[in-house]
Amino acid sequence: MARKKESTSLKVLLTEFKELKNIDEETMLHVLEDSFRSILAKMFGSDDNFDVIINADSGDFEIWRTREVVADDAVERENEQVAYTEALEIDPEAEIGDDVTDSVDFLSFGRRAIVNLRQTLSSKILDLQKEHFYQTFIERVGELITAEVYQVWKRETLLVDEDGNELIMPKSEQIPDEYFRKGDSVHAVIARVDNENNNPRVTLSRTSPEFLKRLFEINVPEIADGLITIKRVARIPGVRAKIAVESYDDRIDPVGSCVGMNGSRIRGIVRELHGENIDVLTYTANDSLFIQRALSPAKISSIELYPETAKAEVY
Repeated sequence: MARKKESTSLKVLLTEFKELKNIDEETMLHVLEDSFRSILAKMFGSDDNFDVIINADSGDFEIWRTREVVADDAVERENEQVAYTEALEIDPEAEIGDDVTDSVDFLSFGRRAIVNLRQTLSSKILDLQKEHFYQTFIERVGELITAEVYQVWKRETLLVDEDGNELIMPKSEQIPDEYFRKGDSVHAVIARVDNENNNPRVTLSRTSPEFLKRLFEINVPEIADGLITIKRVARIPGVRAKIAVESYDDRIDPVGSCVGMNGSRIRGIVRELHGENIDVLTYTANDSLFIQRALSPAKISSIELYPETAKAEVY
């Protein structure tokens, strides 16, 4: 009775891990085989002479062991050698020096072996999930996402995206005086992805210049279509921002397109940034002229450029 219970639990175990999301079938089979081999290596000292066969559809598995036939009194390595008399029970035509292969009943190893298998599988699956999580988000740095606030702490906020992934937004990446409540839907940009000690951590930001760029991209079709290019962005989050845009088509007014009719386009961005004052200006490769435009409406009497340090003195 106990044997049947163990068999059922092991089959459920294999099916449970096989159906995990974000892990393809081929990878899952490799993980299962490696887990079995890890247990076999611990029990027998080596898994080199074992073959593990797993049925991806049913979750069933077979383990076969190949050993060399030796004389009855010459067995020195039980995992690699089998006595002639025992070999005849496996293959009646076996002779000394031949290799014979027989099935190994994993369940006969007892409950401890099954528990060890589950722990090994869990560890390998967790590592795979962490790697998948890291690789997925490292490719999405700079992307604008929407996530729901799950928990608010003093120094950071925990958010969850539509796939249930946990993301972090430190207080320093939030617009000053911004306050979130559990359940709030928040727009932010993926600022960076760290992977310290195999513990991936995704940091979101609403203060980075990249966040402002992404907001303009979704609110100004000409930018999304590549007709207008964002060349420079500077921000004091929650206070003011300047964004320089350029159009290669003389028929398109880059500033007017970004602002919209009666400010219709930029108004939504300002509202998202809690009233941050946004100045849009036309980019130019002439550094002196660009600085004048950026500092407008301030009156500039002279500009001293230092190209080697990328700095300028303005009077």
